[in-house]
Amino acid sequence: MWAYQSVFYQIYPLGFCGAPFENDGVSMHRIRKINDWIPHIKKLGADAVYFSPLFESDTHGYNTRDYKKIDTRLGDNDDFKEICDNLHKEGIKVVLDGVFNHVGRGFPQFQDVIKNRENSPYLNWFHISLDGNSNDNDGLWYEGWEGNYDLVKLNLQNEEVVSYLLDVVKFWIDTFDIDGIRLDVAYCLDFGFLRRLRSFCDSQKEDFFLVGEMLHGDYNQRMNDEMLHSATNYECYKGLYSSFNSMNMFEINHSLLRQFGPENWTLYRGKHLLSFVDNHDVTRIASILTNENHLKLIYALLFGMPGIPCVYYGSEWGEKAEKSQGDPALRPCFDKPEWNDLTDFISSLADIRKQSDALTDGDFTSTVLTNRQCIFKRSTGNDTVYVAINADSEAYTAYFDAGKNQVTDLISGDIIDVANGFQMKPYTAYFLQ
Repeated sequence: MWAYQSVFYQIYPLGFCGAPFENDGVSMHRIRKINDWIPHIKKLGADAVYFSPLFESDTHGYNTRDYKKIDTRLGDNDDFKEICDNLHKEGIKVVLDGVFNHVGRGFPQFQDVIKNRENSPYLNWFHISLDGNSNDNDGLWYEGWEGNYDLVKLNLQNEEVVSYLLDVVKFWIDTFDIDGIRLDVAYCLDFGFLRRLRSFCDSQKEDFFLVGEMLHGDYNQRMNDEMLHSATNYECYKGLYSSFNSMNMFEINHSLLRQFGPENWTLYRGKHLLSFVDNHDVTRIASILTNENHLKLIYALLFGMPGIPCVYYGSEWGEKAEKSQGDPALRPCFDKPEWNDLTDFISSLADIRKQSDALTDGDFTSTVLTNRQCIFKRSTGNDTVYVAINADSEAYTAYFDAGKNQVTDLISGDIIDVANGFQMKPYTAYFLQ
């Protein structure tokens, strides 16, 4: 599967393009801006772009009105087809956000139910009670996602709904030649629907990638040979920044051993979860880390651990924003991309990872672990890389058997003698081969 060897880049289009929050119905070709960023995305080393929702919606993209129409605020289908073609020409895959758990109140089928009630042919597309009432005084009650009534929950056990959504996927593949879908709130999605989706996608395009938004619990319930290929690794997301802020590398190491370690009970050994240090829903990593010296180190850990690294637009140059400031702060519009030492570092990590079988497919073994340092081995048998992190302000000497006296640090290019201990400078990361 191509995705397992890829580096992802996430864009939240409505914010990225500076679209108004409310759908004003005014057509603007804002999404063409992405064309100007393609050289930056390629230089960064990303070979897949994951687009947050970009189809016609009421406000933020997750309350869909029309699954087959690019949001008016962003442009039209021809605009986005051109972007997909240009990305593909540069060898960059396209993954779209599939918001299939719920729709917006402006979804025509839901509006038909409000108007025609029991006479609507779409009554059973949703979870409706005609005996109740809604917050909007519709004269009927309906289920919203987690109590959010601007997000009308679809009935995924209704064959008409499933057929409709599969037709949407076919449209996306036929029109834009997309390479995968990220399933919004996948942890809510019906098992039967996910099986149908996987089977359908497999029939439509070879190596079509399905990744689900999973927060907690056992990801294997929905990440398996019949459903999703991958899931978002929220467990390690928390462990990544918390390990640096609390100076306790045992935390992330515990999660990685639990997920990918050598024991038989390991949860996800051999699987490829989508890994990240931030995204459109959480505080930017440059704002959440208490020590700015840890910023490069957390990206080294992200690219060194098992999984598919995903970088959120703007964070590659250290943009800051806090969740407490609201979603618009997390999803801003930048005039143009920036490039600095951090961007350069991430770009080098992406390049190293794509050339290393150990970093893309290798197993995980913890080698050295203290509160402020960690070294772990990624190995396929044919290729071995030791990922080493010193999060301390002081130098540290690590002792471990690398199988040879000299190793090459893939990040700096230096040849390092480890026969009498490995000297780690303060605030440094190494990929030792």
